[in-house]
Amino acid sequence: STQSTWGIFNDWSARDIQAWEYVPLGPFLAKNFASSVSPWMVTLDALEPFRVPGPVQDPKVQPYLEFEGDKHIDIHLEVDIVTQGGIAQTVCRSNYRHMYWNQNQQLAHHTISGCNIRAGDMLASGTISGPTPDSYGSMLELSWRGSKPIAMPDGTERRFLQDGDTVVMRGWAERDGVRVGLGEVSSTILPAL
Repeated sequence: STQSTWGIFNDWSARDIQAWEYVPLGPFLAKNFASSVSPWMVTLDALEPFRVPGPVQDPKVQPYLEFEGDKHIDIHLEVDIVTQGGIAQTVCRSNYRHMYWNQNQQLAHHTISGCNIRAGDMLASGTISGPTPDSYGSMLELSWRGSKPIAMPDGTERRFLQDGDTVVMRGWAERDGVRVGLGEVSSTILPAL
């Protein structure tokens, strides 16, 4: 038998490439140049107590994407930017419950055209953005395409990540005094060679 496991995944996007290829291709090469994954994986069974209803899906979804019950999971997410000098600033607090498409729907849609999924395959949810500016899930959203800089505690600001910045992502589910951690993933931006 197989068991779904969950962790933290960052699919680093190259904003300069993404802006160029997004219309008409959509994100492609901008999404495949780097990935980071947390070393800690949690089984879906451990996350069952944290199931919650998802957002109302309107318009109605196609029949193969219909579902019953609570398929979203209440997973708290935080993202910090740590400057080269070691000063950290939390720039995002979001939650997996904000995902429009739940994991069952994403898997169904991924495989509807015949794509095989096998044990060991890794699927990522995509950007997880909440409804408020402090819960946006990407620097492009957080800085509103660079027009709204993020103030850092050392007096600098970030419109986009800079060489030497470290991005730390962490996640956990918590309810009634029980906390299940998904660990964290941390990666530093290095200058181009």
